[in-house]
Order: sequence, then structure tokens, then C-alpha cells
Amino acid sequence: MSEPVTGPAPLPAPSSNGAVRSRTLTWADPVETAQRLASMSGVEAMHALMRAEVPPPPIAALLEMWPIEVDEGRAVFGVTPAEFHYNPIGVVHGGMAATILDSAMGCAVHTTLPAGVGYTTLDLQATFVRPITRDTGPLRCEGTVLHRGQRIATAEGRVIAETTGKLVASGTSTCLITHAD
Repeated sequence: MSEPVTGPAPLPAPSSNGAVRSRTLTWADPVETAQRLASMSGVEAMHALMRAEVPPPPIAALLEMWPIEVDEGRAVFGVTPAEFHYNPIGVVHGGMAATILDSAMGCAVHTTLPAGVGYTTLDLQATFVRPITRDTGPLRCEGTVLHRGQRIATAEGRVIAETTGKLVASGTSTCLITHAD
């Protein structure tokens, strides 16, 4: 019986050829940004983000994903898979696809909300159809609201490889509508 291994591996661990890569990230205070956006309707807030009138959330900088189209009840995000999205088995981690699905579906719900009303994801279901690699090319994720009630909203999303038009992942989401009571 082998001894258990504990703790994270020291990072970065060089590859067999000695290559090590690095990234530097910068971001603005996300709480301050959220406070500024709270006075806007959801669609106004998304448009302000897209016009760079407010800084993007840190998760967008971390994953290099961005909203590219927004209408009421619909949000489209884009990301180009890269090495920094990879897991240890040599493909993009499923969490990247789940995150872009959550972002597109959640922001689609957000576009239906008036100023001062928020949301949070209650449930996220993702189905991965094929592996994603850096060779897959740009991905486009469209989130669409299926139902928007007073307390609950549901949405669906699809992640498509732009170069082939093939589905790589899909999902559904349930969001809780939060009122500033």
C-alpha cells in the first residue's frame, strides 16, 4: 500500500522539456462595480459592461470570456480555449464550459430585471457533448430565458464551436430572483 499524498503540487511544476508558462491578471474592485450597476436595469448593466463603462468582473479576466451580444432575455458570451483552461488529461476543464454556460444563462435572466433587482443561480446542469481543446477555436455560448416569474427564472444555453458549428456543451439553469427588501 502506498502512502497517501497530501497538499497541492508546487506550482509551477515544469514540463518534461522545462517549459513553464505564466499569466498576469489585473482587475477592479468587483463590489464597487456591482454597486454602480445596481442602479441600472439588467440590460442597461450588460450594455455598460460591453461598452467598458464599468470594469469587467474578475472571472471574465481570469477565463478571458466576454459578453458579445445582449438583448432582453438573451445573452451571448465568447471565449477562445487556451492552455490555461486545461485539466491534467490534456483537454479544457469542463468547469470552463460550465462557467460560460452559467454566465450566459444568468446574464440572460439579468437582462429581464429592473434596476435594484438581482439574481443568483440555484441550479446549473451542464452536458458535455465533445472534448474542447485549444484547437477547437473560438466558442460562442448563447443563453436564453425560458421562464421569468417573480421569484424564479429558468434558462437554457448552448456552447457552439464557431469554426465547425458543432455543439460542444449545453445546459439549463434555475435562478432565484432577489429583491432588495
